[in-house]
Amino acid sequence: MKISRRKKYGFLETCAASDLAFLLIIYFLVIAGFNINKGYIMNLPAKDSTRMIMRDDLLRFEMTETGEIVHSGEIIPINRARSLIASSQRENPNLSVIISIDSNAEWQRVVHFVEIAQDLQVDSFSFSMKKEDEL
Repeated sequence: MKISRRKKYGFLETCAASDLAFLLIIYFLVIAGFNINKGYIMNLPAKDSTRMIMRDDLLRFEMTETGEIVHSGEIIPINRARSLIASSQRENPNLSVIISIDSNAEWQRVVHFVEIAQDLQVDSFSFSMKKEDEL
């Protein structure tokens, strides 16, 4: 008497592949909710909002290619820039800090300057890259 054997199916021929695909989709949907954003959070103005900024409320800085901070044509250390922002904030509560950055500047120095503005809780902070004709 011959015993009949069951036919062995491969992985793709069974329902196991579709079950696994379904579980992977569920897994990726669940972990997508755990996206952690580590960065500088800024409150950006709405597109249609108009905000008047007086010239006296502006504090302008430049960052050179070497990462030096320039204020009013004078190279200043980063600690002096911090104290300058802090003292200007006390005098002008509506202070706006603006920094123009050379495109070849080291980004860690840019991040350090942004962290200073964040630590001092500057409400209005703007940075831009220098255009090629400004260099």
